[in-house]
Amino acid sequence: MPKPTPDIPVSDLTGKLAVVTGASDGVGLGLATRLAAAGAEVVMPVRNPRKGEAAIAKIREQHPGAELSLRELDLSSLDSVAAVADQLTQEGRPIHILVNNAGVMTPPERQSTKDGYELQFGTNHLGHFALVGRLLPLLRAGKARVTSQISVAADQHAINWDDLQWERKYNGNGAYSQSKIAFGLFGLELDRRGRDGGWGLTSTLSHPGVTPTNLLAARPEVGRRRDTMLVRIIRTLSARGILFGKVESALLPALYAATSPGAQGGHLYGPSGFRHLAGPPAEQKLYSRLRSTEDARRIWEISEELTGVRFPAVRTESSA
Repeated sequence: MPKPTPDIPVSDLTGKLAVVTGASDGVGLGLATRLAAAGAEVVMPVRNPRKGEAAIAKIREQHPGAELSLRELDLSSLDSVAAVADQLTQEGRPIHILVNNAGVMTPPERQSTKDGYELQFGTNHLGHFALVGRLLPLLRAGKARVTSQISVAADQHAINWDDLQWERKYNGNGAYSQSKIAFGLFGLELDRRGRDGGWGLTSTLSHPGVTPTNLLAARPEVGRRRDTMLVRIIRTLSARGILFGKVESALLPALYAATSPGAQGGHLYGPSGFRHLAGPPAEQKLYSRLRSTEDARRIWEISEELTGVRFPAVRTESSA
């Protein structure tokens, strides 16, 4: 018999503005639902507006009074990131919660973003890096909690410093891990720089464990015409409550990291079960690949160069 899905309480978020990337399905949709149910106004930047509208309709079936709105965002395009950030900046609302959740995983063949970067590195890391940088004034105004969704894959492989764009020899799993390691280093460095610069925000990391979302499902836009064998196995075991989580449980670490008074900046939260694949959310030891402040400083500076988005200069321990 499947184990009951764990849950966590969420305090009243009435009057708060939350932004969740990738909220049209899967974990992102679950997060947007929970934040809206707690009273937050939720902005959902999505790549596919039709899927976004369907997501809003689904949330309102459960919560008719939910305050929800869409923005069009393609994280693989820095112009799209700039456009949505400009729109939110013009609206002028302080942002209290930002969950960087959207992502792409292991295209079978190497693909590039619209700006010429390897698709996973450009989408999962650089797109979110640019989004946070451009929204920084609104995040500071809202004393925001910024939560960046990494992956158990950030505990595998390494950053391919000599070929960040995987142009010489592409490895889909290695490139995915790199994107999540870089993203995790960014989230930690954001918290350090935020503290040292008095930005007033808090940056946390989360990971969902392993759950049957569409990351490994058929996605023609990334060259995957059918579901992978792995996602079929995950679906079967997840449905039986074996080893892997469900979307309802996989969203909880990010929800905890983004909303709980007990979540601390610069910390990682994930499932507490066997090998952190599923289970209730809990703080976890930082992966070894995320512990180098020198690597964090290095990826930060490279990301500023690649995106053209520069954060305010502050003197940090990693730059001393």
